[in-house]
Order: sequence, then C-alpha cells, then structure tokens
Amino acid sequence: MVLTHTTNHTYNHPFPTVTLAFFLRYCSPQLNPFASHVLSTDTIESHVDPATGRLHTTRIHLKKSRLPPAILKLLPSTLTGGTTDKASYILETSVVDMREGWMSTESRNLNFVGVLSVVERQLYSIPNTKTLDNTEVETKVVFRSRLGERIRDRLHNTAAAVTTPNPPAESGGFFARLGARGIQRSIESLASTKTQDQLGKSREGMRIILERLRNTGLVGVLELRKMARERNMQAA
Repeated sequence: MVLTHTTNHTYNHPFPTVTLAFFLRYCSPQLNPFASHVLSTDTIESHVDPATGRLHTTRIHLKKSRLPPAILKLLPSTLTGGTTDKASYILETSVVDMREGWMSTESRNLNFVGVLSVVERQLYSIPNTKTLDNTEVETKVVFRSRLGERIRDRLHNTAAAVTTPNPPAESGGFFARLGARGIQRSIESLASTKTQDQLGKSREGMRIILERLRNTGLVGVLELRKMARERNMQAA
C-alpha cells in the first residue's frame, strides 16, 4: 500500500533567493528556529555538470526521529530498540538549473525503512507568468509501510507450518487481529498527518530565512551562521 500527499505553495521571493534559502535552512537553529530537530548536516558531493550548467548536490542530514511517536509506540521493542528516542539519517539530493529556472529535490529516510519509507520530492520553479518576484513549489510525499507485508508473510508461513485446527491469526496477538493492511494504513496515515504539520513548519522556517536574506543580505545571514557556530564550539 502506498499513500501520497501533494501540496503547492508560492514564496513571494525570487527563485535564486529561494534556492539559497533551501540550502541554508538547516545551517543553524539561530537562523531557522524550526530546524532545532536537525542534529547535523554534511555535504557528500556537489558538482556542476559542464554540459548543462546544472548544480548537483547530495547531502545527508541527521535528524531527531523521523517516525512519529504514535507509530513508535505502536511497534514492538524488537523493531524500535525499546525506546522512542531515535535519530534518523535523511539522504537529500538536488538539481538546480539557474538558466531554466527550476530546482528539483528528493529526501528519503535511511533508517526504519522496513517499517516506513518516506520519500519527499519538491519542484521549485518560476511561475508561467514569469513573475520574477515569486517562486512556486510543488511538494509530493510518498509513504509506504512494508511492516504489514512482513507480518502478513510471517503469519502465512506460520499457518503453513502448523496443523492445529485454530488459525494462527486468531491467536497471533495485536498484529494478527489488526491485519496486515490495517497496520500499513495506520502507519501511513499517522505519518501523513505528522508530515502535513512538518511541511507547515518547514515553510515557516523558509519564510524566516527568506526575510533575513531580504533584510540583512547574504553577508548578514552568513555572519549570524558564523556566530552560532562559534557559540556552539565554545559550549562544547
């Protein structure tokens, strides 16, 4: 089972500024207070394709738990390690074409993929009206839970291995009573609800960075980032 959530949003800022804000959004909680859940960000690879002029970047983010607490509480300790205090690596890839005026991004979780896979794709572009002061973004998030499939296969294998008159599903515990599809729907629906809230916070964080860029310019933003890093080093 796959659940897809799509939203559209318009930033009242030019495309170059929005793309810059995208790459700065996790650099410091002082710059973006909605990024306090991001523990670290590292650039794995970045290059400009000489044939197309497009910037290709791969980054990895370490964030506090990607799975909503309601899902973690639903799962057995054999899958969660017995605690809801988790961190997750997020792989982010992006392609920017400044000449054509678009940027495509993809983010996906690297942890808990056996429970829930979350893939977020975004397309930033200049509106067809060629309004240079605006940037449109379409966000599509695809949720897929494979946990139900694994439990269904496990129950099927158990049923084939025993000859008792009572089917294992009748005494298979919580997961058996809920059913494989019910498990998938529950996990995907909970994740979708949580993601809608996160998308709102993400847009608000982008708005704050964009306003800082407008009011203080890139130099001011980078200076704030430098000061935040120095404070963190002193605190460590």
